[in-house]
Amino acid sequence: MTTSPVRRLDPQELLRLTPFAATVGIEFDRLDPEEVTARLPWAPERCTAGGVLHGGALVTLGDAAAGVCAFLNLPAGSTGTTTIELKTNFLHAVRAGVVTATARLLHLGRTVSVIQTDLFDDTATRVAQVTQTQAILR
Repeated sequence: MTTSPVRRLDPQELLRLTPFAATVGIEFDRLDPEEVTARLPWAPERCTAGGVLHGGALVTLGDAAAGVCAFLNLPAGSTGTTTIELKTNFLHAVRAGVVTATARLLHLGRTVSVIQTDLFDDTATRVAQVTQTQAILR
């Protein structure tokens, strides 16, 4: 799907580019244009009533993984990317463990890219799905 030279990031460069992700506790595992994986551990300070991981934490995880995936797939001559639309389906509550996000490029156009990010808990239960559109900046 990639139509440009492959961009690579190392973890230190990624933390510099996405300081908010580091602040909320997101850790990136795989940084490839074909697939970006990241994880966020459950923690009491990330919860809502009843010890359930807050939906905003799940959206942040999905957005961070998708943003990196979009960046890694930018066409030649592009300067960056920004989220212009994000839709999340919440499917299951998370009360413990680690949530893992896997972001994959669905579409790469001249002006936008579309990324799907699937979020799973430790038991491989899908807890959310995020689909977002990223503007390609020139």
